[in-house]
Amino acid sequence: MKKQFMATVATGAFLAAGATSAQAEDLTLCWAAWDPANALVELSKDFEEKSGHKMSFEFVPWPNFADRMLNELNSGGQLCDLMIGDSQWIGGGAESGHYVKLNDFFDAEDITMDDFIPATVTGYSEWPKGTPNYWALPAFGDVVGWTYRKDWFERPELQAEFKEKYGRDLGVPATLAELKDIAEFFEGRDIDGNTVYGAAIYTERGSEGITMGVTNALYNYGFLYENPEKPYEMEGFVNSPGAVEGLEFYKALYDVGPPPGSSNWYMGENIDAYKSGQVALQMNFAFIWPGVEADPNVGGGKSGYFPNPAGPAGQFAQLGGQGISVVAYSSKQDAALEYIKWFAQPEIQARWWELGGYSALKAVVEDPGFASSQPYAQTFLDSMAIVKDFWAEPAYADLLLAMQEKIHDYVIAGNGTAQEALDGLVEEWTVIFEDEGKL
Repeated sequence: MKKQFMATVATGAFLAAGATSAQAEDLTLCWAAWDPANALVELSKDFEEKSGHKMSFEFVPWPNFADRMLNELNSGGQLCDLMIGDSQWIGGGAESGHYVKLNDFFDAEDITMDDFIPATVTGYSEWPKGTPNYWALPAFGDVVGWTYRKDWFERPELQAEFKEKYGRDLGVPATLAELKDIAEFFEGRDIDGNTVYGAAIYTERGSEGITMGVTNALYNYGFLYENPEKPYEMEGFVNSPGAVEGLEFYKALYDVGPPPGSSNWYMGENIDAYKSGQVALQMNFAFIWPGVEADPNVGGGKSGYFPNPAGPAGQFAQLGGQGISVVAYSSKQDAALEYIKWFAQPEIQARWWELGGYSALKAVVEDPGFASSQPYAQTFLDSMAIVKDFWAEPAYADLLLAMQEKIHDYVIAGNGTAQEALDGLVEEWTVIFEDEGKL
């Protein structure tokens, strides 16, 4: 991070000298196993030094993260004192009593949600949505965006060929249709003696992958989870004509863009395909961008970044990221709350960004130096301004499994039509909400 940016962030003491807790505790923080977790370990050394508490970490690979941690919560386990849980868990965490409600703590410590990016407060902290009931502090802002081989796009011979074929310059796409053209243009092309492909997109079936991918098309073609005027009324919204068109688009993108054998890909596979020079474009969450910049093959100016492009119904992107919660079954809640207080400080949040974390604190992201502090910083800001999220209902897991199955069967396996897939999804989600007593 540029020094002038760091210099503008307000600083303050976490604990006055001698004000450490009367008794040091060993705290365990649970999260997914990925690069940001490693950055958090480094960041947390400051907390250990200032508080006297010792931090331990339980990191679980993404494909197993939800099963492992939701089982831990549902069993009332005491492994985790702090949980950085997915945004979709917030409803279940609140209604099932897994998370400590933080309102009184925030009030006592003068921590206000007005200081954080609004979308992250709604996505990571609130339940019920739209109410000032907080169960987490926004911890890691994330969103699906795109990475592209800027060095390939800038080659004069490719620029000339693309312009002749499509009548426009080869550059960052403004629309999803333009993105598909670029993917098709690069599909099977020879670059430096290697056969390359268009776009690595999310197709994974087992956890959440294809849902986190397809929504970036569905939202932009008019898909809505429910009637804005009548909660849980899904007919004509989930399966609207626009939503059907969006699903058809995603299948068309899959049919022209990705490398062979990419029928079950998620974050890791997309990263590998991009870094190894197999694809011109990569769909992935923003957390990967620091690693892209640092990579010897695709970093150092060879890559560019852009938000999910617009569709006929607008420009939106799938929200990722997580909030940090105090687990209700922890016997060390006071010490865990100290960690929340420490983490919320502007100088700690600035350091978090510097290490590769994505701060959701306005004091960090609205600083005049932020947008130029990294090559992907402006794309992060632009993307976080257009986010939407999946259901955060307590029945989130069942809702997700139904969507995974229906979408994968149509997009990847080629079974049935887009209309049939979404009609079937409405039927399954209706049963789930009936069982929940919501319909």
